[in-house]
Amino acid sequence: MNFPAILFLGIVIAAAAFSGTSLGQNCGCAENLCCSRYGYCGTGDDYCGTGCRGGPCFLSPNNGASVGDIVTDSFFNGIADQAGSGCAGKGFYSRTAFLDAIKSYSQFGTVGSTDDSKREIAAFFAHATHETGHFCYIEEIDGPSKDYCDENNTQYPCAPNKGYYGRGPIQLSWNFNYGPAGETIGFDGLNNPEIVATNNVVSFKTALWYWMNNCHSLITSGQGFGATIRAINGRLECDGANPNTVSARVEYYTNYCNQLGVDPGANLRC
Repeated sequence: MNFPAILFLGIVIAAAAFSGTSLGQNCGCAENLCCSRYGYCGTGDDYCGTGCRGGPCFLSPNNGASVGDIVTDSFFNGIADQAGSGCAGKGFYSRTAFLDAIKSYSQFGTVGSTDDSKREIAAFFAHATHETGHFCYIEEIDGPSKDYCDENNTQYPCAPNKGYYGRGPIQLSWNFNYGPAGETIGFDGLNNPEIVATNNVVSFKTALWYWMNNCHSLITSGQGFGATIRAINGRLECDGANPNTVSARVEYYTNYCNQLGVDPGANLRC
């Protein structure tokens, strides 16, 4: 994932702790207040907008699209079947687990036009394909050897002997992502990050958590697939940093758009 984007996420989390309308990390908000994506109570877009957990959230109208009808067995297995028999993700990543996970994210693939729904689904699976090698990898290659602990983040402090390296379809990384993802989904992200690699529904939920907080609005507002690349791994790939990986993501995306019968739109690269 893109370090600046994740760092920005951590900065916003930290900033929320000092907001005058913040009442607490785990909400328990008054009826007229929203619970923000970071677990604080208040009003306005920062609390009731993207990632709002409860209260009078600003939800976009549902367009009636059925994600299950779009993500058919044929579509999903066309990706997963390309993983070799020796892959850790073989059998772990399943359409059933994905459909179970999206029950917690009602706005995924259901906002905007029907074409917007298809583009969002194509974009999500393009990144998941690239990040996991067609659902081959559950954990980041050489992940345990990498340090993804931001010791300056006191709200989500690293637990001893725990690794916050990439896991799941979009390779959730860093303590300041595992912490709030766990709070939202319902697991101990700091003390039990391993569950993202052992529970396939939780694994998909973490990918959707990151997606809905960082990428969903980019697609539904028409900013294009390139903006989602920047949100996921921009520092390492965008602005000429690694054009080959950008091209790979775009190729997956355009391929999936073709399968779903939708124009991929403009602004494909970052």
